[in-house]
Amino acid sequence: MATTNTLARPYAKAAFEYASSANKLDAWSGMLALASAVMTDAAFSNRVMNPALTGEQKAQDLLMVCEGRIDDEFTAFIRTLAENDRLPVIPVIAELYEQNKAEYDRSITVEVESAFELDADQKQTLATALSKRLDRTVTPHVTINPALIGGVLIRAGDLVIDGSVRGRLAKLAEALKS
Repeated sequence: MATTNTLARPYAKAAFEYASSANKLDAWSGMLALASAVMTDAAFSNRVMNPALTGEQKAQDLLMVCEGRIDDEFTAFIRTLAENDRLPVIPVIAELYEQNKAEYDRSITVEVESAFELDADQKQTLATALSKRLDRTVTPHVTINPALIGGVLIRAGDLVIDGSVRGRLAKLAEALKS
């Protein structure tokens, strides 16, 4: 059986290519986020999974909830998803679309764990240094984790930079064991 990502990928690519060519990247980002939020609602999701409803009925339900906040092209996109029984994968389509958009914009959101609260200057310095290293516009998302003792732990996609005291102590302990 195909995975959800496999099912969603061509739709996300098509949506991104259309939005890019129509210069509507941000608008489609917002419309996909809205549709994704509706589809993650448990009651609505259960309704869409009802086999007694036709694809058109399911599409109408979603379009009615989103009415006034989506354009004609996005309406056609929703109808296409419904025809192909792909409405449940809208949250994954939205996620993949955002990845394509971030790649296009050459931007990345970096997860930063810090032992202490970072002030605005520290966040800006960190973002600037990471932007140079990653060759992208970096937006740091900072969370506080006192277990780090000191320093920061940075996750940017597959890259992990452990500059925490806890990480250094773990490396020291490993070196002493060998």
